[in-house]
Amino acid sequence: MDQKTERRVSDFNSELKLKGFKAFQIEEDSGATRVYSRKDFYKICLTTGKSSIHYSDRSFEHEGTILFFGNPHIPYSWETLSRDYVGYTCLFSEEFIQASDRSESLLQSPLFKLGGTPVLKIEENQRQFLNGIFQKIIEEQQTDYSFKDDLIRNYIHLILHEALKMSPSENYIQQGNAASRLTSVFLELLERQFPIESPNEPLMLTTAQHYAEHLSVHVNYLNRAVKEITGKPTSAHISERMIAEAKALLQHTNWNISEVAYALGFDYPTYFNNFFKKQTGLTPKAVRV
Repeated sequence: MDQKTERRVSDFNSELKLKGFKAFQIEEDSGATRVYSRKDFYKICLTTGKSSIHYSDRSFEHEGTILFFGNPHIPYSWETLSRDYVGYTCLFSEEFIQASDRSESLLQSPLFKLGGTPVLKIEENQRQFLNGIFQKIIEEQQTDYSFKDDLIRNYIHLILHEALKMSPSENYIQQGNAASRLTSVFLELLERQFPIESPNEPLMLTTAQHYAEHLSVHVNYLNRAVKEITGKPTSAHISERMIAEAKALLQHTNWNISEVAYALGFDYPTYFNNFFKKQTGLTPKAVRV
């Protein structure tokens, strides 16, 4: 990387950390997008071209225009497959977007959830409309308008609402009872444990008891609430999320199986192998690509 590029990358990251937000055209700043701390920022991309996106343990290959939603707590990677690739990217921190009271439910939508709908195929009329919104965001971030952050948040909300209208909504149900609220907090806390970025920083919350203690409730109460709302025990959610992370680490890192096991909170690789095979019917080595 030459000195000019290094300065651009440094300036990009400094501004992103300071403001908690940045939008840009992909073809103009592609070098800078690879170096920000992914764990700190949500991402929305509108791109036209051919690409392959690996999101947790799932893969999406698309040609044409897509709208992608990246959650900082879910590991993903992006492979560009075409020579001509254009579009826009918007990065924002949770603190930036949640300055608005309306944003919490949007971040809990299927667009950002594990097992949700992170990739939407966009028709030409939709592309033109969304292009205009991204262009307004980019223009606005350069102004001195006192309330530009509020205006940018409104533009982001507009993108999210347009996307929700395009995507299946049967799983996007807001409930207000105590069991639902506790379950929502548990699921959010579960997602916040991921992605695991280093085998030297292992997963700390690995059981229902750990989560109950962290949430200051009795484990039986947590289990009843989660089972009532989701139909699955707390331990099933934890195991499924750990398996999803294990697959992502096995497929997208060069860590050896012992390192993956330790990163997921297992003291011995044998325990991890037994857990993985019980949950998937396969050995960790079998899913490594």
